[in-house]
Amino acid sequence: MDMCLKNKIVFITGGSRGIGKAIAITLAAHGAKIAFCGRSKFDLDATSEILRQKGAEVWTFQADVSKPKEIENLIKQVTAEVNHIDILVNNAVTSESAPFDQLTDDMFRYHIDVKLMAYIRIARLILPYMKSQKSGRIINIGGMTARVVAPLRITNGVVNAGIANFTKQFSNYAAQYGITVNCVHPGYTVTDRVMQIFEREANESDKKLDAIILERTKDIPLGKLIKPQDIASAVLFFCSPMAGMITGQSLAVDGGSGDAIIY
Repeated sequence: MDMCLKNKIVFITGGSRGIGKAIAITLAAHGAKIAFCGRSKFDLDATSEILRQKGAEVWTFQADVSKPKEIENLIKQVTAEVNHIDILVNNAVTSESAPFDQLTDDMFRYHIDVKLMAYIRIARLILPYMKSQKSGRIINIGGMTARVVAPLRITNGVVNAGIANFTKQFSNYAAQYGITVNCVHPGYTVTDRVMQIFEREANESDKKLDAIILERTKDIPLGKLIKPQDIASAVLFFCSPMAGMITGQSLAVDGGSGDAIIY
């Protein structure tokens, strides 16, 4: 199926690993040109090589999006290289796995800066380019803790709920310029970061890692952990013409594990 992404320019934050990497590979497979950023030069180079081997046109940028000045410099570099951006995927991520009484103000503040504030700051700087072309797609990645309780991931919940709210609020403003803004909530997705969370839960509960993974899998009605490709497929949908009249929505890709009824 033609997703009409040929020669579209996509900018992905946190695009060198895990979910971001899967998104980059998936959109490139449909003809998109990929610009992405990350903190590790090694991971940036490795992912860019994979994309180039698949015939994609690629730009990479090293940046720490927890720092406002680095974001400003990053967007200046990106727009100088690519001239315009058709699709923005906000995917930068961090995580603090700890009980409430071990979470400091700095932990909350850092998580908010890396994810929620970075999404807001980057969208603000990209918006003028999308306004000028009277079109654009923005997809924000924010975990399922936006909807469910996770005792060892309280900062995640605060941040991801903020992302879902920002998505809806911003979508109403952006719509007048032909820009859609949507959110994808990944469930337990097999990435290095999620495996680290499982390891922390195992340590906190004196259980083996395999037991924690089995418990989490049992919580998923479809009976298996989510793969990064599953999230990438949802992003692909939001980028495609099929989602042309969908904006302000949050889609959970969780295998049915979310208990809340969202309507």
